[in-house]
Amino acid sequence: MMLLLPADPLRPRRPDEHFAPEAAAARDAGVPVAVIDHDAFAQGRATPAAVALVPAGEESNAGGSGNADASGDADASGDAGASGDAGASGDAVYRGWMLRSEHYADLATALAARHVTLRTSADAYRRAHELPGWYDTLRPLTPETAWTEGDAREDFERALTRLGDGPAVLRDYTKSMKHYWHEAAYIPDVADRDRAWRVASRFRELRGDEYAGGFVLRRFEPFTGAEARTWWAGGECRLVTAHPDTPDELPPDDLDLSAVAGRIAALGLPFVTADLVRRDDGDWRVVEVGDGQVSDRPASTPAEELIAALSRAR
Repeated sequence: MMLLLPADPLRPRRPDEHFAPEAAAARDAGVPVAVIDHDAFAQGRATPAAVALVPAGEESNAGGSGNADASGDADASGDAGASGDAGASGDAVYRGWMLRSEHYADLATALAARHVTLRTSADAYRRAHELPGWYDTLRPLTPETAWTEGDAREDFERALTRLGDGPAVLRDYTKSMKHYWHEAAYIPDVADRDRAWRVASRFRELRGDEYAGGFVLRRFEPFTGAEARTWWAGGECRLVTAHPDTPDELPPDDLDLSAVAGRIAALGLPFVTADLVRRDDGDWRVVEVGDGQVSDRPASTPAEELIAALSRAR
């Protein structure tokens, strides 16, 4: 396994400061580390230079030509251009900032040109990262949901009709605007079409160019307590942590994953997170699934634990 991290924009041979603990933990565990130009991919500028510091896989190194970017361990300054024996591994896991699905596909293509294969394919990333990719499999364990393709009002109103009436929470395929709860997230009654559209219009305005896929309406359910984040690799739960928004509120001992485990495994995805919270009737509900590569690690969980979990799933 090779760990790929976003580069620090000001020091492009070093990992972004947010992911530096994971870089250090990986090196200590003997996992090769390399950096990519995340901003280039996020801005649709997928060029070979954006992955130039990723050591090429074995096929590119055949014939003894070597690779200048894969020449040795990281130095004392923490440079991650090519730390460890990265050139001997074509299996890569990205840990970094979120990418749109089409931009992740660009990353996979750029790496493939260097004979490096992401453990999570572009299709698998989209299915984990975007709600329509996982909803049907998790349907019994997650709030009822309807969505659109695009942002047309007539499609939005058809989605409202599918939910009927009652409160809902609005998001798009990848993200909500929960910090703008009353103006861009919470819809008190989906039967009130005009009010619902005002919320949707504000949500669309706030998301701007980051708007992903379409409007998603989730039936509002009353929850209690903090969310727990579960980390799944190879279909098995490898780690249970607090949610990054509430890092000091650790998951309770009675968190029951028995109903979730089979359905997460059925997704057939290599590395995902599932966020669970207790409904006011005591049932645990899945409120989010995401690709594990772009799921934030809470500050209360040491980086070493996550790297160990990924290493066990090779």
